Amino acid sequence: MDSPIVAQLFRQLFRHPACQSRRNLATLSSCIQHGRRAQLQHQQRRHMASRHTRGAKQGLPEKESHWQQRTEMFALDMTDEYKSYPTVTADELRSRRERPRKVKMLMRDFIEDSLYNPHYGYFSKQVVIFSPGEPFDFNSIRDEPAFHHELGRRYTEFEDELDAKEGKVDDTRQLWHTPTELFRPYYGEAVARYLLSNYVMTTYPYHDLIIYEMGAGRGTLMLNILDYIRDIEPAVYDRTKYKIIEISPSLAALQNSQLVATAASRGHADKVEIINKSIFDWDARVPSPCFFLAMEVFDNFAHDVLRYDLATEEPLQGTVLIDGQGDFYEFYERSLDPVAARYLRVRHAATGGAYRVPYPTNRAARWLKRQLPLAPNLSDAEYVPTRLLQFFDVLEKHFPAHRLVTSDFHTLPDAVRGLNSPVVQTRFRRRTVPVSTPLVHQGYFDILFPTDFGTTEAVYRAVTGKLTRVVSHESFMRNWAYVEDTRTRSGENPLLSWYRNASVMVTV
Repeated sequence: MDSPIVAQLFRQLFRHPACQSRRNLATLSSCIQHGRRAQLQHQQRRHMASRHTRGAKQGLPEKESHWQQRTEMFALDMTDEYKSYPTVTADELRSRRERPRKVKMLMRDFIEDSLYNPHYGYFSKQVVIFSPGEPFDFNSIRDEPAFHHELGRRYTEFEDELDAKEGKVDDTRQLWHTPTELFRPYYGEAVARYLLSNYVMTTYPYHDLIIYEMGAGRGTLMLNILDYIRDIEPAVYDRTKYKIIEISPSLAALQNSQLVATAASRGHADKVEIINKSIFDWDARVPSPCFFLAMEVFDNFAHDVLRYDLATEEPLQGTVLIDGQGDFYEFYERSLDPVAARYLRVRHAATGGAYRVPYPTNRAARWLKRQLPLAPNLSDAEYVPTRLLQFFDVLEKHFPAHRLVTSDFHTLPDAVRGLNSPVVQTRFRRRTVPVSTPLVHQGYFDILFPTDFGTTEAVYRAVTGKLTRVVSHESFMRNWAYVEDTRTRSGENPLLSWYRNASVMVTV
């Protein structure tokens, strides 16, 4: 599905509690068919922005004060509502149990609220992390297609057991997996070898081995790392402290249960501390040397959306308006908030201006583009990782002696239109359903972004003053994993090939 019409159908479907029943969800297929027919009626219309004619800001012509984004649906003019609705932030919405109406907020606050609100956010209420059960015996699997088939079988078995336990079929269960789970314990052992080697070569025996992990999921990586260190280097294990920073109360509880699930894991209890708070609320200074793990974390950091005036290259920042019915509208303001403005300054200084933009850099080409019939008056969207910049600020201020180890996707399929744009998807009846806009019913959709590691590395260096190295996921695993453990009988190796669109960045 690739139309905002379909995204609106999802919002209508999930809007009221009564609409979440299986009977109503069963009508989704026919709704999608209707959405596709409606999309065909609009397929010749251009994606463009229209100027507002009211509410001018001081120093700008009235007609150029702020711009409302049009979609294929040619949204209603919401200028009056935009002027009258209050501006809210994700922090202000944390205590709210109902999704907001008649408000406006920056795109990064909308995404943050959608993913992390304690009462209806995706990670707080919807996510279930897949566990394959016993580790895969890769050496006995014929080839990668056979591994894929076995993974599908275990997925079905896992969901069948959940349905039986809950006493009903959950058509909207949000289930996903991580490489830590798929390649347990080999993935975690590779990370443990990297940590152990670098610790022994740098700060041992003068400092303890302190590991912080953010976004730990089920806690599997923690257990695999601690198991390995305990088995290989008992003297280092005695000096190891493992601290998980987890924003989701449900995942923090799951990590605690994992920690006491078996006798072996219970042996780590005095090594582990699970801190249930957002990293952005961190206020304690950690002066000791430590490793900071952020595996597949950057992709779910909130981003701001910008569009550029094609005549002047001036950036405009996106705001999301939510009306009384829960429908969404995009507006663009010429004035940038301090966070977005600082990100653009830091990026430009850190990269020397060598970064991609969502419009032709040649002035003549931009002029020609504007002369085309129905030409848009703003560029395509660019999503900028402002929350990531704030994360680097936290590391620099509160963890001055940290060494970052992070892995994430540098490219993603099925992304929405724009530069550095996200994949927005949900699951329905055990199938992944992508949509073409991040303006979706809060809490029911994953919103994940690719990471431009070239720019990210430069910004991280500028903020923290530390040096880094970026390598492919395959290269990192070849260096630190025992790749023969995950090789199939055909010689194919899923640990190396399944995450070719991922990279690893480490502090050196």
